[in-house]
Amino acid sequence: MRLVLPSLKRFARAQITYIVVSVVVGAIFWAIGLPINPWTVLLYTLCIGNLLSAGIDRVEFLFTGRPFPYNWLIFLPTLLVLTIPVYLISSTIVWLVSPPGPQTLGHLLRTGWKFPFLITFLFGVISLFYHNTKERLEQRNQELERSVKKGAAQIEQQEQELERAREIQQSLMPKEIPQLAGYEVAGAWRPARTVGGDYYDVFKLDERRLGICIADVVGKGVSAALLMANVQAAVRAFAGSAASPAQLCAKVNRLLCENLATGKYVTFLYAVLDGATGRLAYCNAGHINPIVVSRGAVRSLDSSGAVLGVFPAWQFEDAAVELSAGDRVLLVTDGITEASDADDREFGEEKLAAAAQALKGRSATEMNRELLDEVSAFCAAHFRDDATLLVIAAK
Repeated sequence: MRLVLPSLKRFARAQITYIVVSVVVGAIFWAIGLPINPWTVLLYTLCIGNLLSAGIDRVEFLFTGRPFPYNWLIFLPTLLVLTIPVYLISSTIVWLVSPPGPQTLGHLLRTGWKFPFLITFLFGVISLFYHNTKERLEQRNQELERSVKKGAAQIEQQEQELERAREIQQSLMPKEIPQLAGYEVAGAWRPARTVGGDYYDVFKLDERRLGICIADVVGKGVSAALLMANVQAAVRAFAGSAASPAQLCAKVNRLLCENLATGKYVTFLYAVLDGATGRLAYCNAGHINPIVVSRGAVRSLDSSGAVLGVFPAWQFEDAAVELSAGDRVLLVTDGITEASDADDREFGEEKLAAAAQALKGRSATEMNRELLDEVSAFCAAHFRDDATLLVIAAK
């Protein structure tokens, strides 16, 4: 039943086309003043159209797929051969059903050939144009299908590669953040895409000191992730030999200036937390200022230098803050502060500071989680940029 219905629809559309052609031909004959029986024209058109279509369908392999003009050189003789039996059969049917006048079949065949031949040629030419157009469209459809399949396969492969890149990038982040007695450090990272350019790390320098860093590579996606991996490797390589945060920033900066492409740079902050003295020494290379939440106030540590990868001779400077029990230090990337709501309003540093002040009694892990949840709710989880948050809590 499913196969019959499309065939019936095609047959019905063909009959409508033949009727339209008969109306047009009849109107032309009427306009030029030639007497003609409209039923004869209709019957001739229906007979010739159906017979010729059936014949062409069986011999189309002779000319289909051949380039111009060879398709026409084959088609025209074929059409001439088909015209004879089509004319004889259609004329016989017309003579039996609706003859143009009182005459014998032989007389009709000898004298009435002009109109059937004209209709046959017209249908033949239209049929070839139709087959050629259909063939080109089918070829285009096949090419499009191949292109779509190829594109889908490439997209799938890229997604798989990006997923592997994400797994590799996640492996570069600290799986377990080392802790010092009397302090807690918690971190979280949310890339805007599958992979991103944000980076943070926490590692032990010795039994009483932690190295803590956060960075934001310009751009997003794979290129930013590759650059982020280079920064992470450089920090790990230089951290042990650097006498201070400023010295480490200088070393990483010189390395990046030698290798970064034009227009690329990294905002970076490196800090050393001394658990014995409660001193947090840091060097800020163009990164967002740390926010310190104390029992009585919230303040921003505004000591900052140039971004990494631009000025090879830049002299970075150290700064420090003494942490007391209950203090919280927030290190963030601009994916947090620039998260926007539906009205394009940014979350901002002030709102972040106020939210942190309200959560100052929480642990580092709790504050980290609740601040991220608040920012995510603010932007409906649509982060425009990679978002990273580190919380250092003095117990």
